[in-house]
Amino acid sequence: MTVSQHPDRFHDLPIHPFDPTAAARPAAGEVAWRLALEYDTDHDFDRLWKAFLDAVDPAGVRAVVIGPWWQDGYVSVAAAVAAVTADAARLPALEALFLGDVTFDECEISWMEMDDVTPLLTAFPGLTELTVRGGMDLVLAPVRHDRLTALRFEAGGLPAAVVRAVAASELPALERLTLWLGTDEYGGDTTIDDLAPFLDGARLPSLRHLGLANSDIQDEIASAVAHAPVVARLESLDLSMGVLSDEGAAALLEGQPLTHLRSLDLHHHYLGEEMQQRLTEALPGVEVDLGDAEDDDEDDGWRYVAVAE
Repeated sequence: MTVSQHPDRFHDLPIHPFDPTAAARPAAGEVAWRLALEYDTDHDFDRLWKAFLDAVDPAGVRAVVIGPWWQDGYVSVAAAVAAVTADAARLPALEALFLGDVTFDECEISWMEMDDVTPLLTAFPGLTELTVRGGMDLVLAPVRHDRLTALRFEAGGLPAAVVRAVAASELPALERLTLWLGTDEYGGDTTIDDLAPFLDGARLPSLRHLGLANSDIQDEIASAVAHAPVVARLESLDLSMGVLSDEGAAALLEGQPLTHLRSLDLHHHYLGEEMQQRLTEALPGVEVDLGDAEDDDEDDGWRYVAVAE
């Protein structure tokens, strides 16, 4: 999933744009419904949402994807969250929600005006998958959710308070956790200490995939991951999109064994060719993604994460 194009699928379902004027539509549970306002449209998200519930059997809806929720100027997502959660009782089958399917040409990720997304978890106890894109003014309170298996936050700067709230939550079924941490320039103020609960793994007994990505402290993260207890039970690890250098990669190789992993995602990195070869040779049975190698020399030694602004 990238910020350059809209995904075709979500929650293992094809994404289908909701068109209020369509003469025919797929069955409610056969697709992931995408709701988005076109630029300079003459109605707001609340009106679009009500039209959706009137046109599609809400009791059968399994997945919802929310794109741009504004008309002709960026506004807070609070009203959209309120509209969706107010009708939670009408959506008993909802399993998956993607808040913020917005590409960079629609709005830079750091400009998206977020708000408290905790109600999405408290209003939908049957939710198994939640993806949230955007970090500005993003708020999350610690929650208990017994069915959530996949949680993903994508940001150019993910607030440390959100990271700490995830760490403090009780998510016994969570199998996949991905955090795009971003940079401090855009509000990404997470520290290694904030990540300690994930690396310990005790509060996430079902975790099988961990993504700590898109970070300007990627070497520090790699060094901490190298000795993290949670790694022994992971099937996949994502340290991609950040400023990983030979230093961080060496720490990974010198730490605990990683040969049990199915995949190790390191794409968008600053590794030299020799280190890339060392990784490949040391992990022969692991699918190691070393794509998008960046060159320090091309940017006068300046390193950047894949997604910031």
